[in-house]
Amino acid sequence: IRAHEAMVAQCARGETRRTIPYPSFSHGFISVSGESRSGLPPDEAARDLFARFTTELNAHGLSLDDTVRTRLWGRDRAARDGGSGERVKVLAGQARSASSSYISPRHFDSDGAVAVDLWAMRGAAQKIVKEYDPPIVPPRYITTGGLIFLSGVTWDTGTLAEQLDVILPRIGGSLQDAGASWANVVKLSCFLHRSQV
Repeated sequence: IRAHEAMVAQCARGETRRTIPYPSFSHGFISVSGESRSGLPPDEAARDLFARFTTELNAHGLSLDDTVRTRLWGRDRAARDGGSGERVKVLAGQARSASSSYISPRHFDSDGAVAVDLWAMRGAAQKIVKEYDPPIVPPRYITTGGLIFLSGVTWDTGTLAEQLDVILPRIGGSLQDAGASWANVVKLSCFLHRSQV
């Protein structure tokens, strides 16, 4: 992710954790991360979390429409699915963004069911959403301000090497479709199953 500045906010407690400057890039980013309050069902947990994100973004002159990428974590499959379903509703229209989702109970520091990492970019409300064909819930990628943000790509069949043989060409195809290549990649995040560590 290219960034001029990134603010990471711990919304579970409503406090800022750290500010990360990226002086070599020409775009301003705000990164907000938080975990849902405990005891809430997944859909309500995600809805509450995005409401708190809205307050945090507004404090920096941004809104959910400026979202370029989200990563959602569920404590279990039901939490991931329920949280993802609510994310689709909240981040609709101009707020639509590239996304990914994971199931990882060890990700959580709290008893919440859902956690979200959200990246917003100044001026990103004027974005173009590229769908898969046929369309599925996450878009293939979004473009804004000369930048490309890809949704997560995963494959859970076979060995790690066999999975990469599927995943990497898909990412490469999306980059090519957007008029870019691997040489243009600024940030790539990979998550491995604990059995591979």
